[in-house]
Amino acid sequence: MIEGISINDMKWNEKGLLCAVVQDYNSGEVLMQAYMNEEALRLTLETGYAHYFSRSRNCLWKKGETSGHVQKVLSAALDCDGDCILLGVEQTGVACHTGSRSCFFRKSAQPPCAGIPFLAELERVVNDRKENPEEGSYTAYLFQKGIDKIAKKTGEEAVEAVIAAKNENKEEFVGECADLVYHLLVLLREKGVTLSEVCTELKARRGE
Repeated sequence: MIEGISINDMKWNEKGLLCAVVQDYNSGEVLMQAYMNEEALRLTLETGYAHYFSRSRNCLWKKGETSGHVQKVLSAALDCDGDCILLGVEQTGVACHTGSRSCFFRKSAQPPCAGIPFLAELERVVNDRKENPEEGSYTAYLFQKGIDKIAKKTGEEAVEAVIAAKNENKEEFVGECADLVYHLLVLLREKGVTLSEVCTELKARRGE
């Protein structure tokens, strides 16, 4: 059950609906946007799984009820006006009916730099290589060799990043840090630890 959110706090539109924005709880990636009526919100808060109201079919529906791509709701927040709810979910499978993970895949030109959410995407790729190894994949090769190889490579990359930090070549340092982060993700997966768990530990150290 999701606590801290009350149906009485909502400001429904003239059709008795509330806008719902859904994002991945761990990465912050926006997955979809939908609508809820009072019953959909009540079921979401009570069961912990996302329910919505379909305007086209004029009916209530549970996300993933036919596809299995359910959304476990881990957090919920209201905007300042109370007419929009933000759900942080653990997404099973994909969120979009097209087969894309997110409904927001039609994008304008992207800047050359990647944001923090890319780490979550990279973590998913690493996890997939562990579960579904591909021939010729370096990641799959590391998992095949096991913890000794992975730990050794992570240590080597850490040393190379430190050495690069002593030089004045920023591109070299960035490259070595990228190598280190990648191998650390592989090491985390080998040990069954997620980025979310690491972030939770960092958050706890801040006293939050």
